[in-house]
Parts: sequence; structure tokens; C-alpha cells
Amino acid sequence: MKILVCITHVPDTTSKISFKDNNTSFDSAGVQYIIGPYDEYALSRAVELKEQHGGSVTVLHVGTAEAEPTIRKALAIGADDAIRVNAVASDAFFVAKQIASVAQKNGYDLILMGRESIDFNGGMVHGMVAELLQMPCITPIMKLDIEGTTAKMSKEIEGGKEYVSCDLPFVAGCQEPIAEWKIPNMRGIMSARTKPLEVIEPSAVESTLVYTTYTLPPPKGACKMIDAANAGELWQLLRNEAKVI
Repeated sequence: MKILVCITHVPDTTSKISFKDNNTSFDSAGVQYIIGPYDEYALSRAVELKEQHGGSVTVLHVGTAEAEPTIRKALAIGADDAIRVNAVASDAFFVAKQIASVAQKNGYDLILMGRESIDFNGGMVHGMVAELLQMPCITPIMKLDIEGTTAKMSKEIEGGKEYVSCDLPFVAGCQEPIAEWKIPNMRGIMSARTKPLEVIEPSAVESTLVYTTYTLPPPKGACKMIDAANAGELWQLLRNEAKVI
């Protein structure tokens, strides 16, 4: 079974986010980057499936050479080889086109990725890739097992869980607790240095998205304390000021 895992190169969740050039670009100075947490769940489950059923795991990243340490970590976790599309990931459609182009050429049985990246949180790439490849798309999934050429999955829905089965190939977005995160051991780290990392040029895609400015969320307001005996005031504040009810 050939599995493709698409990974993102994103700022660590503890990073302080700021912008530069009059708020038109992200300031990466001093920022630590990691594999997207949801992508790491997808990768961990792919490695487990390879150990159970045999086959290979390829990681794919759309980005510049700055992401190669992150890709090497994915190889250390257990992927067999990697592909980096040498381009700035400008928007979701551009990324989806690159993934679909690679998948069409290599014929994977299963395409996994996180439910969303933690930088833009768009959650759109899975569906775009599936549409471009004319495959089913199931996201987000919390459990994934393979029986022959059929995948059996579960996902959360409002008020419960949904159980889904699908024939291979298909595209899936993953989230916890689909697998335990895997910490690279010394053997994995050493072997990752020599595993293949192919760099390819991007497919031609006309982007229609332009970023004009970035803004940070507004700072948190002061905490208002309400007397325990005055529930009516709390209700009024939640309805008229916070507008959450």
C-alpha cells in the first residue's frame, strides 16, 4: 500500500506572532517551526498502517528549502521518502493543485493530511485535492483501519459519532486520537539523513488570491466580576454586550 502524507511547516503554537512591512507579511524572525500537529497525527497513523500492512509512506510538502528540517523530522518519524514542491504555498488551491499533480503521477492508495493547518486554519485542501483527483474525501476522521481494499473510519458529528467505510483510494483529514504522536528515536534520526528527499518544481497554477493586510486579534478586555446572587446581570451582559446568547 502506497500512502501519501501531506505535511505543513507551521509556527510552533507557543510562538509570538507579528507582522512586518506595514502589516503585509508575516515576520518569521525568531519563530520556531514544527510539523502541523494534525498532520503529525496523520503521519503517525500512516506509519502504523505501513507496519501492519506493508508498503511505503511518502511525505509531501509544498514550500521552500527552509522547511527541509521539518521534512527530515517526518522521515525520522518513519516515512520512507519525501517530496518537496519548491514553491511558496500562496493559497489553498495552489497547494491542492500541487498535491494532486504529484498524486496523479505516483498513484497512491491513500492520501492523508491533518484536518487543517494551524496557521491559516482553512481546512479546504482535502476537498480540493479529492475533487481534482475525482476521489472521495472524508474529514475529519478520528479512527482509521484498513481491511483489504476498504477503509473503516469514525468521525465526530453533532451529538455522537459517525462510522464510515470507503474503498481505496481516497483523501482523508485526520485529528486526534487517530494515533499516538511518535517521537523520533536516534536510529530514526540517523536514517532520516540518508532517506530520499526529492525537490520538484511546481505545476503552473494561476492564483486568484491576494493578501492585502494582516491584523492580530483584538486584545482581551478586562474581566467583569458579577455577584453570585445577581444572575440577571450576567444574563444581560452575555446577551447585550458579549452577544453570545
